Amino acid sequence: MNHILIIDDEPQIRRVLQIGLTTQGYEISEAGEGRIGVSMAAELQPDLIILDLGLPDLDGQVVLQKLRDFYHQPIIILSVRDHESEIVKALDTGANDYVVKPFGIQELLARIRGLLKAFGPSVQSVMHFSDERVEIDLQERRLQVDGELIKLSRKEFELLKRLINNAGRLITQQQLLREIWGRTHVEDTHYLRIFIARLRTKLGDDPSNPRYIETEPGVGYRFLPEVNR
Repeated sequence: MNHILIIDDEPQIRRVLQIGLTTQGYEISEAGEGRIGVSMAAELQPDLIILDLGLPDLDGQVVLQKLRDFYHQPIIILSVRDHESEIVKALDTGANDYVVKPFGIQELLARIRGLLKAFGPSVQSVMHFSDERVEIDLQERRLQVDGELIKLSRKEFELLKRLINNAGRLITQQQLLREIWGRTHVEDTHYLRIFIARLRTKLGDDPSNPRYIETEPGVGYRFLPEVNR
């Protein structure tokens, strides 16, 4: 069951969406203010967010920016604002689609299905990696090193997941920062240095003679072991 978060201050709109979406089998959460919506998105990590721009506490464009600092699933803007400049700004900031009110529920459902399908788990995604020392279960978010269970933070896990799913390929610093921390942090390379160092420590990896994570100085990182898909 896909989970959708609705951030809209109009109770009647939330009611229409709730009825239309729950009848299609979606799980729904609601927020009537931008700050509450951002907090709920961080806590619940829904599969998709429907966001209104005319919120009482924060402008929806600001909420969109805050969401894109950490949220990487699809966001649909649902707003009465139909000016091209508003639509372009939202899409540039990270919205995946823009629907103008009043809207047709069937059209919105079709757009939701399309985005959920596009953002769904790839059949090529790696779910497990192991060697004689390390066992990583990406589905269960579990890391074991020499038989000992090692705790990973959410950001550490997301970073390791992206490295493993691109094993053997160089991933640039900017790509990792954009995907994990958001567009506003693409220059914050010190974030990556800190988290890569933490991952190496937890994996028991020597940066001067890496077994798992290789650094391409000034460019990015590469997961070295071969991974079966």
